[in-house]
Amino acid sequence: MALEMGLMLGSLAPPAATWLQTGDHLKVCSQAYTCCSQEMEEKYSQQSKHDFRNAVVELSNHLQTMFSSRYKKFDEFFKELLENAEKSLNDMFVRTYGRLYMQNSELFKDLFVELKRYYVGGNVNLEEMLNEFWARLLERMFRLVNPQYHFTDEYLECVSKYTEQLKPFGDVPRKLKLQVTRAFVAARTFAQGLAVARDVVSKVSAVNPTPQGTRALLKMMYCPYCRGLVSVKPCYNYCFNVMRGCLANQGDLDTEWNTFMDSMLLVAERLEGPFNIESVMDPIDVKISDAIMNMQENSMQVSQKVFQGCGQPKTLAQGRTARSVSESGFSARFRPYNPEERPTTAAGTSLDRLVTDVKEKLKQAKKFWSSLPGNICNDEKMSVGTVNENECWNGSAKSRYDFAVTGNGLASQVNNPEVEVDITKPDMVIRRQIMALRVMTNKLKNAYSGNDVDFIDISEESSGEESGSGCEFQQCSPEFEFNATEVTGNSNKSDKKANTSAATSSGLSQAALFLSILFLAMQRQWR
Repeated sequence: MALEMGLMLGSLAPPAATWLQTGDHLKVCSQAYTCCSQEMEEKYSQQSKHDFRNAVVELSNHLQTMFSSRYKKFDEFFKELLENAEKSLNDMFVRTYGRLYMQNSELFKDLFVELKRYYVGGNVNLEEMLNEFWARLLERMFRLVNPQYHFTDEYLECVSKYTEQLKPFGDVPRKLKLQVTRAFVAARTFAQGLAVARDVVSKVSAVNPTPQGTRALLKMMYCPYCRGLVSVKPCYNYCFNVMRGCLANQGDLDTEWNTFMDSMLLVAERLEGPFNIESVMDPIDVKISDAIMNMQENSMQVSQKVFQGCGQPKTLAQGRTARSVSESGFSARFRPYNPEERPTTAAGTSLDRLVTDVKEKLKQAKKFWSSLPGNICNDEKMSVGTVNENECWNGSAKSRYDFAVTGNGLASQVNNPEVEVDITKPDMVIRRQIMALRVMTNKLKNAYSGNDVDFIDISEESSGEESGSGCEFQQCSPEFEFNATEVTGNSNKSDKKANTSAATSSGLSQAALFLSILFLAMQRQWR
């Protein structure tokens, strides 16, 4: 930790020859007999600012690193989960249906393209996109179950309009749309929350004490040196008042920060339960196959109702139908898909493990900003918590400190006895971060309720005003631990529509055989 109280080394040590001089030349430290020159006092002033900045950044870097690493893990997991789900579906369909699937594979490829685009922030309406997928699938299936007819693009558009009314795929589209929407909204918003937390910490921890704050830091940390009291530590309440005054604006972040942490924990619980994206994406091929089975089982009724609504289509010539069957090259031979081959994890982990880990870190991160002054004072190099209250530096002498500890936040500093704080001039960088937390908290609450939310462009949010990004001062811990300290007196402390390609026409009996094998091969229970 950077608050180094033993700076009696090198150029910062007061020369012995300066003992017994009056301190009239000093601006902050006592003007009684002193061993410090004016130049030495200025060096101590700069050192006190440096020590204070380092102390804040080093504590904050633990927190920032935690959010950064968890964001990367979640982001990697979600992206790899989508890749695995797409590969699983593609492998199954290729092995089972061969050329027929490959001729129509762009329909499923487009589905995953849009899901990925949504996750990374694309302008995708999940419900509309899924409705479009089922409409396109209905067009393809309608051709297969009615291979003796010729369908124009206009006719197929009419067919797609009956998707909701006829429910050719049963209840699968409705259930899958609800599951996918909730899971993807929660996953994306949660990952965004981790990124926002990381960026807020980065910006807020880049502190620059005011001139009044610098005076208070110098007086507490190095003025005792000028009195020869090198080993005397500041009194605890004295240190606490100085730190609360210097971190007044950061203290105002605490309420919104804690509410934000609570909202993150709520969405984390959703990720463990009904909005678990892993449980939605892993069996998505099974769910789509169940929908296709429903369509096959009800194909006659669906076709009759479509013919009534869209008109009777033209019949294909027998020769064309026969040629289409021959050209399709369909083979009824297939190898059943082995469920054990399905990827069950992504990025070398599982969602449950990731969520369990991050929930504990989120709980630890609560009250970070209100605890920051106490954590700095309790640092092992300060060790003020162990100081005898009658044997500590109180700002003017080695004696008891009689003032009470001021409250947390900017408004409370009006009565701070150690730091003069202008409570009418809040730090605008921190005010913007408070607003960013409020916006993100609202998005998390919507995601918790299953409502879609707008995407936050992280690259734009994290650019510009940031003055202390990354792990600046060498020690960047991979984990985050701190003691939440409450003090009273001396107490410790997350379009496109493809052109529909024409499916190969087939003979009625061959199509029925194809569909039967398709459905039997894919019929499995919902996970």
